[in-house]
This record gives sequence, structure tokens and C-alpha cells, in this order.
Amino acid sequence: MGCGSCGTGKPGGCKSNGGCSSGACNRLNVHDWLRDLPIDDMDSQCKVVEVSFKQGSRKEFYRNTTIQLFEKGDYVTVEGVNGIDVGEVSLTGELVRVQLKKRGTDEFNPDMKKILRPSADREIETFKISKSREADILARSRTHARNLKLAMKLSEVEVQADGKKATFFYTADDRIDFRELIRIFAGEFKLKVEMRQIGIRQEAAKLGGIGSCGRELCCSTWLHDFKSVNTTAARYQNLSINQTKLSGQCGRLKCCLNFELDTYLDALQGFPDYADTLQTSMGQAFLIKKDIFKNLMWYTLPNNTKHYPLTIDRVVEIKKLNQQGVAVDELQAVEVTSGKVKEVEPSFVDVVGQISLRSLEKNDRRRRDQQRGPNNGNYNNDRGPRQAGPGNNRPNNGPNNGPRNFNGPRPNNGPNNGPRNNNGPRNNNGPRPDNRPPQGGNPGPAQS
Repeated sequence: MGCGSCGTGKPGGCKSNGGCSSGACNRLNVHDWLRDLPIDDMDSQCKVVEVSFKQGSRKEFYRNTTIQLFEKGDYVTVEGVNGIDVGEVSLTGELVRVQLKKRGTDEFNPDMKKILRPSADREIETFKISKSREADILARSRTHARNLKLAMKLSEVEVQADGKKATFFYTADDRIDFRELIRIFAGEFKLKVEMRQIGIRQEAAKLGGIGSCGRELCCSTWLHDFKSVNTTAARYQNLSINQTKLSGQCGRLKCCLNFELDTYLDALQGFPDYADTLQTSMGQAFLIKKDIFKNLMWYTLPNNTKHYPLTIDRVVEIKKLNQQGVAVDELQAVEVTSGKVKEVEPSFVDVVGQISLRSLEKNDRRRRDQQRGPNNGNYNNDRGPRQAGPGNNRPNNGPNNGPRNFNGPRPNNGPNNGPRNNNGPRNNNGPRPDNRPPQGGNPGPAQS
């Protein structure tokens, strides 16, 4: 994305002059992996520098006639149309020769424009003022084009750094007579006007955006040349001919349909030709699709909706028999598995009566004892010795100074000195003796 889209005005990691040294804020960048290597021969060093304008929307090559070496991100003053222009250095060194060869440009072309000097602070200030006018000029120019009822779409305006010239990029289906529009632009904006028609793919590259894959558009990041794309590429890849899914931001077929086309064409060479129909005793079998990844060909029989996957060897064998006038009795379809392990759903198990609630009952009893302990005397939560208190309602007929043992049996008729067994049944049917008057809680039996 460009620097103007980050919200802060400057990208992360940029220098103090506002340009990014890594070039990540420009579009169509090339990673200079030879940047840190030492230069052995200065005479053989490439004298051409790649300069980008408007955050990489336009890039041109300029010859460095000065004795100064420029780095990526430096602002330079270059030759413009009847004036000067300010651009940002995007690539230097040996990789520029690779880009020149890719663009078909001669390195020693005498007509190549030159870099005049490093940009001064005053030139950079004028450059920023000219760039700040672009948004207002674009809005007003669209209004004038609409008033003149011209069938064109203005997509971008680029003002030269010295403010003497403006280039209007537009898209149109037919030829446009914009002579009256140019006179209006020149009189209102006081600029030399240049109208440049671009294609709809170039417009998408200039505007940028996010594709359906979730990444930035290829034409905005690295794709320089646009090759023709047709629906044949989608058919070779067994893609459904859905115009909505196959179209990109520009409204044309996606450029990425050509990326894997060569791989599919190489894989299709192993499939037999003229195998659209097969003669069988049950009728003529028709080819419906080719599974390139599994090397299978799917056929259907008349009056039958079932699909029969056949291997390539079986199809070749049937074609040889058909050429001899023999109709096969069976297609011998193979069994196709998805390759995924089917998860076994857990079955319902009736566990009623199999779970013991004795542990839950013990926890509930212990919780009730803890809640009742602070109100009914001194209660030890660690199950230590229990002291008699005034709030206890249980009879205390003997000494209770020893530790309590829950493992042995506890007699009900003797003193309360022996161990207590909580595992056996407890008889609560008879009255409990109590020789003391009730002090709280549940009242005891009346004394005569």
C-alpha cells in the first residue's frame, strides 16, 4: 500500500525524509538483494537508476550523470515536460539491468532522460504542495466531464512537481472528443493538460485493492504485463464457468487463471484423446469430467444417473476394443475414497444405576457440618478432637477427649469414647436420651 493509505502519513520504518528505505510502501517493488555487496569496479557499475512516482504507480528509468551514488528512498530531481519533476529512487545497481532487459529498454539509449541533482528542501516542499492539489483537481475534473456528458471515467490525476503539467488517466470504451474538456481544464487549473487513456486492468493496478484470495492485487504488487485470459483456461482446470467467481476487481477474468495453466496442460497430456464416448452393451457412455489429481475419468450411462470413475488404462483398453467393433459388457469402475478417516460418533450409553452417589452424600454431609459448626460450638474442620460446647444438642455422657476414629463400630448404648463407624446403618427410630434441658435447636423429649 502507498504511504497515503496508512493514516499516519508516514510508513513504519521510513527515514527522516519521509521515504521508506525498504521500499515497502511503494507498489511493484523489486527486492535489491545485491544492495549490501561491495562494488569492485565503479566503471562497470550500471549508471541507470529506476525512479518511481506516486508511490510506485509509475516507474521510469533515468541516467545518473552525476558523481553521487543514490540509495533507495532518496528524492531526486529529474527532467520533466517543460520543467522538472521529483521522484523517489526505487532501484539501483545491477538489478536495474535485469529490469531494463525485461522492459526491452536499451541501457545506452542517448534519448534516455537524466537525473539532474538530489532534490533540495525547497523542491521537495513544492513537490508536496503540487501533490496535495491532485485530489481536488480530480473531483472537479469529474464534475466537468459529467456536465459535458462524456462517456469516460477519470481514474487518476498526476501533477508534475513544479506544478506546470498535469496528466489525466481515464478509461473509455470508444474514442472521446475531449477538446472542449481540455480547454476547461487548462483555463481553470492553469496547467498544461495531457489526457492518457489506459485499460481497465491498468486502472485496477493504479487504484489497488484486495482480491478474493485475501491478498493485495497482483497487478498492484508485482505483475507488469497483462496477458489475455479466456474461459478456456478455466475449462482446462475443471473450474465452473461462473462469471462472478472468475472475475477480478477490474471486471475481467482473473490473471491468476493463467498461473497454473501450464501445470494442468502437462498433466492432461497423459489422458487419452477422443475419449468423450465409449461403446458398451448397455449403451453409449459419455465423459462428464476428468479428475486430474487422481487420474480418473468419469462417465455416465444412458437412463442412469450414476457416475462411473474409470482409470486411464481402462479407458485406453475400452477404446481399443471399440475400434475393433467390440462393445464391453462392464466398465469396471474403481472405488473412490475421500481419503479422510470417518469419525465414529459416540453411541448413547444408559448409565442409570451404575453411578454411586455415596461420595456426593458424604460431601453434602461434610458441607452441612461445616456450615453448622460455627453456630453450634467449637468445631474443628480438620476432623480433629471435638470439644463439648454449650450449643451442642448431642448427648455427652462420657469423656470425649480422644481422637475420633471413623473406621470401627460405635456402640449406641455405651459411652461415647469408642470409635464410630459411619459405614453401617444408623437407627433413628427411637428417642435419644437427654438428661439436660434443651438449650437450642430441636427440643428434646419432655421430662416428667
